[in-house]
Amino acid sequence: MKQYFQWVGYAAIMALISACGATGKDDSATSGAEELPKVKIAGSSARDVEQIEEYTATVESDVKNNISSNAALRIERILVEVGDRVEKGQVLVQMDASSLHQLKLQVENLRAEFNRMDELYKVGGISKAEWDNAKMQLDVNETSYLNKLENTRLVSPISGVVTARRYDNGDMAGAEPVLTVETLSPVKMLINVSEGRFPLIKTGMPVDVRVDAYGDELFKGKVSLVYPTIDAVTHTFPVEVTLDNSNGRVRPGMFARVTLNLGTQRHTVVPDLAVVKQTGAGDYYVYVYHPAQQTVTYNKVEVGRRLGESYEIISGVDAGAQVVVAGQSRLANNVKVEVVK
Repeated sequence: MKQYFQWVGYAAIMALISACGATGKDDSATSGAEELPKVKIAGSSARDVEQIEEYTATVESDVKNNISSNAALRIERILVEVGDRVEKGQVLVQMDASSLHQLKLQVENLRAEFNRMDELYKVGGISKAEWDNAKMQLDVNETSYLNKLENTRLVSPISGVVTARRYDNGDMAGAEPVLTVETLSPVKMLINVSEGRFPLIKTGMPVDVRVDAYGDELFKGKVSLVYPTIDAVTHTFPVEVTLDNSNGRVRPGMFARVTLNLGTQRHTVVPDLAVVKQTGAGDYYVYVYHPAQQTVTYNKVEVGRRLGESYEIISGVDAGAQVVVAGQSRLANNVKVEVVK
């Protein structure tokens, strides 16, 4: 009887161990099964998108002249002030003319002497060499007088506005210009456009300009110059935009926004939720879903305009592709996913 109970107890223990072993095996299988990342997807499409691009620039005068003297002279009188409008040829600064008066007397004496020698030469009183020498001295001194006259009476080469004055009456003119004169009509802006747009930019094409000082008020301008070379470092090229500015409201130094309309191009459009910006790099990516493999790929994309709740994709995703719009945080390239509604 004792052996019987020992055998029953042994059988019960073995059954318990067997049951525990089976349970442990099932738990291991359950824990080993990995749950697939869940994602939501949406479609992409092709659409004709207006190629509107905005650039920032600083307004500059179309022509800017610095008024200065080539000779180290004392300033006798400055005839204009900052903000004054001046005309082409107007005298702006009178420099010390004492040496000019002396040179003028010398030229007059030489001219009288040359006239006398010219009469003698006509009747054979002097040689051709003597006549040539007198003529040369007169020409040299007349040229010197005209040069000094130009540097004594400083005139404006353009019609515009005085924008800077650096000296006072009685100062000795130095290396800096005495005055600066700039035109206010037209004005220009210089923008740098990416090389991919080079074939689209043409001289004379219209542009819209907004100046921060005037809010959303629109000014009409045009492309006046397209530089012929591309910067090898930035892969951009300069474009000069001109604004007529006949009323003079836009002033040099103002901050402006230049908008170019480059026509339409057919590009892929995806929901904005599909576009992921890489932290720290500034690159953009989109996860593309592949139904046959039930996997996603991590596609780097070139993003264009934002179109409401969508983004224009210039490159990186083909039209018609299915893209992930939710659940990107758990994804990696070529990982298998579960699509949920």
